[in-house]
Amino acid sequence: MKISYYSYNAFLIEWGDKKIAIDPGALFAYWFSFAPLIPKEEWKDITHIFVTHGDPDHYWHADRVAKVSGAPIIFNQTMVREVDGKSLMLGPRSKGMAFDTPVSNYHPLFVDETIELEGMKIKGVKTTHGPLTVKIGPFKKTEAPKKNVRVGWGSLGFKITYKGKTIVNLGDSLLEAEEWKKIKNPDVLMIPIGGGQADNTMDEHEALEAIKIIQPKQVIPMHYDLPLLFTKHYASVDEALFKREIEKLGIDCKILKKGQSVNII
Repeated sequence: MKISYYSYNAFLIEWGDKKIAIDPGALFAYWFSFAPLIPKEEWKDITHIFVTHGDPDHYWHADRVAKVSGAPIIFNQTMVREVDGKSLMLGPRSKGMAFDTPVSNYHPLFVDETIELEGMKIKGVKTTHGPLTVKIGPFKKTEAPKKNVRVGWGSLGFKITYKGKTIVNLGDSLLEAEEWKKIKNPDVLMIPIGGGQADNTMDEHEALEAIKIIQPKQVIPMHYDLPLLFTKHYASVDEALFKREIEKLGIDCKILKKGQSVNII
């Protein structure tokens, strides 16, 4: 298994005959650019697309990747609606919350529901997206996830088992200590750690609590040190300290920068 990281929660996982994209989003308004996180040259070979929630940095290009690759999209049931006999997903580039993007090849999932798809066992994991706080100098703006606000829409993590290995991706989530006791010893855990500044996810201390509960074999931290608006380093953390604390538990930790990969044997 080869896992490549592209910042935020954008991953490519080459796993047997599968090439899985997780959260093919965009640079979140970095210098007003919404460039794709996962390079376009990778799109055509993608076999499955997983979307953890409907924020631009996580699924801005999901429908475009699906069109190029023909891959199905797996996401929370709340990300799609039937309108006049057509299946429409929450439009990645629509203003507000318009369900205006046709989608035909998709697999909706609920929390704790398990589906089997082309040899993979996929389970929906309870996640909770926190309020999004953006701080630029003395200015601060917070949007809380709530009805009729597209912040963290459709939040859902994934537990994916294939060819004898299991990976868990928690998307953008606050700590769900009780719920995550159901997850036992995955081979790889992808976990957000940048919530100290952004508020929308766990910080590194809460992530460490989650790791003690889940007891993965290997951890890949994500969703920190992000390009956002006019900075390249929003939601920064001391990743070296985080890695040391995890390794004290006897758990391997891989720090991946954008475009870097790790092979899991």
